[in-house]
Amino acid sequence: MERRRIEKKPTALMAGRRRLLISDFILSFMWIWSGALIKLFVFKYLKLGLEPKGEILKGSLSIMSMFLFAWLGKISKGGSYNPLNLLSSAISGSFSGFLLTVGVRIPVQVLGSITAVKLIILNFPEVGRGPRLNVDIHRGALTEGLLTFTIVMISLGLSRNTRSGFFLKTWMSSVSKLALHILGSDLTGGCMNPASAMGWAYARGEHITKDHLVVYWLAPVEAALLSAWTFRLLVNPPKQDEAVEKTKSE
Repeated sequence: MERRRIEKKPTALMAGRRRLLISDFILSFMWIWSGALIKLFVFKYLKLGLEPKGEILKGSLSIMSMFLFAWLGKISKGGSYNPLNLLSSAISGSFSGFLLTVGVRIPVQVLGSITAVKLIILNFPEVGRGPRLNVDIHRGALTEGLLTFTIVMISLGLSRNTRSGFFLKTWMSSVSKLALHILGSDLTGGCMNPASAMGWAYARGEHITKDHLVVYWLAPVEAALLSAWTFRLLVNPPKQDEAVEKTKSE
């Protein structure tokens, strides 16, 4: 009996990892398509252009889309479309989990994004070419870094809050993401998603340029890690001081 249990554990672990990888690919693929379809619906079919009601409708549909993806992430038991979400939680987990995230899950997300962008450009070339850097590399990196730091802190704070339900947490997270996206849209596209940015940059042939790697990968990844460490420091301060105080009192 014990031997069978031992044999079942690795099998279940591998099945769970395969499920996560499939979920990551599908969600990354769907995330790119959702943004493209929202643009097509608002700007091409409704022909609202840059009118205020068009922007309001686009923002509302984006929030609804984020609700859908939050629900999909929940039912897939951890599936994600954004590497930053994985990194912020991976650094507080096991080393093997961190290696799985960096070495397998993030590349799968990138592959899903690249596949989605290729199909979008093939079928709907009028959608555009994704986020672009409209400022110098230093301001672009600072922008993406600050946006990422902020949204990761908000996400970690909401995940820590056990009083609020799924709807309220998702609402606050979605509105925050939309607001930060709007703030950075004229500078870097307000991407806050390296996999998504890589998908569009790969289609343009700019995925190995210095600007792309620094602004859309290095800056947000560093900001996500810094935000996670800062949050842990503020919420879970080191217990060494408490231990020293206890020994002194004894």
